[in-house]
Amino acid sequence: MNTNRRNFIKNTAVAAAAVSVAPTLLNACASPSEKVTVALIGCRSMGWSDLDAFLKQENVECAALCDVDSKILEERAAEVEKRTGKRPENFGDFRKVLENKDIDAVIIGTPDHWHAIIMMMALQAGKHVYVEKPMGHSIEECNAMVAMAAKYPKLKVQVNMWQRSSKHWFEASDIVKSGELGDVHLVKAWIYKGYNTTFPAFPDSEAPAGVDYDMWLGPAPKRPFNQNRFHYNFRWWWDYAGGAMTDWGVHLLDFALYAMDADMPQSISPGGGIYYYEPGAVETPDIQQALYNYPKHSMVWECGLNPGIGPYGRGHGVAFVGNKGTLVVDRGGWETMPGLNTSEKKPFFEGKKQKDYGDGLDEHVQNFLKCIREGGQLNTPVEVGAKVAIVSEMGNIAYRVGQRIHWDDTTKSFREEEANKLMKLTYRDNWQLPKV
Repeated sequence: MNTNRRNFIKNTAVAAAAVSVAPTLLNACASPSEKVTVALIGCRSMGWSDLDAFLKQENVECAALCDVDSKILEERAAEVEKRTGKRPENFGDFRKVLENKDIDAVIIGTPDHWHAIIMMMALQAGKHVYVEKPMGHSIEECNAMVAMAAKYPKLKVQVNMWQRSSKHWFEASDIVKSGELGDVHLVKAWIYKGYNTTFPAFPDSEAPAGVDYDMWLGPAPKRPFNQNRFHYNFRWWWDYAGGAMTDWGVHLLDFALYAMDADMPQSISPGGGIYYYEPGAVETPDIQQALYNYPKHSMVWECGLNPGIGPYGRGHGVAFVGNKGTLVVDRGGWETMPGLNTSEKKPFFEGKKQKDYGDGLDEHVQNFLKCIREGGQLNTPVEVGAKVAIVSEMGNIAYRVGQRIHWDDTTKSFREEEANKLMKLTYRDNWQLPKV
């Protein structure tokens, strides 16, 4: 991005609009005229999918890749070169990426425990940030990330909760808000991963050749390498993630909150345990429930890693249960199901269905790039990412404490001291959250 354009953006970018309204930038960017140079930090899984969505857009160049696994790094660099004709620089330490003045934006596709530190350091280095969900790995991290983003208002931070760029989720939410369902006092959100087989517990071992395991651990506690804690399975261990609650929960609870105009719950009650996997194979629950109490409704989270179909015959979704009918929405679309008006002996309304519009990740990236180039409203700013990540963390905290916990929104803390201890992480001495 040239200097004149960069100065124009700095002088004209507007503050993000209130996050309680639906985004207005769901459609594609118009005539992108300035190149945006990006770097990917964390090159497997969703990080790679994110970069793929960026490279579909006009005037986007991948200048650098960073990963602690040199084998993955080389494979991805070769793929980028084949696709674009230009080989990106390879790095094993993200700090070297942030030193490159030619990079406009970084994509953070690392495990969850790295999101906050990299995002905050990237802003300090003058980079726009596209960060995977969940935005942070603790309540403290989420609050710190929001504060850091506020310190750099000209820089854009998009959280990859890409359902915020899917129109049918907002259509469904509008129906809930319209009153068509009547009074909604119960909201359900769920994910059934449907794993047909489990993996066993494995003994500790040496890290694979070419993997900088100490860098992979980063701020997390020092532990021996174990294949069950590495790559995809990191999400089932408290050191690095929060299980299905923070993996899928941030997507689904987001709209469970949005459609109900809900903020922080008054109390959270836990349920679940490890029933499907053998001891030592995972640490986060493979069956989990969380009951969130609000003044006028309750919200239920439910997950299962075992095979099975979730409520309403759907593997994932959000259901809004009203006294006149129910709406169920998932990534495939939404459906309304009327209740029976007994006095008139007929349904309260005619049920409807709407498939998804095929939008999502690509549109989310387009929105981010448009905001970098022209200013405007991000579809998932840090305030949105923090809110749902915190609510998801609350469910996990209740599970780990093993009792109902109560949130005081005036003090931004729990009544229970054991729960307050889990609001923040303990980092290794060589890594700390950047000061805001």
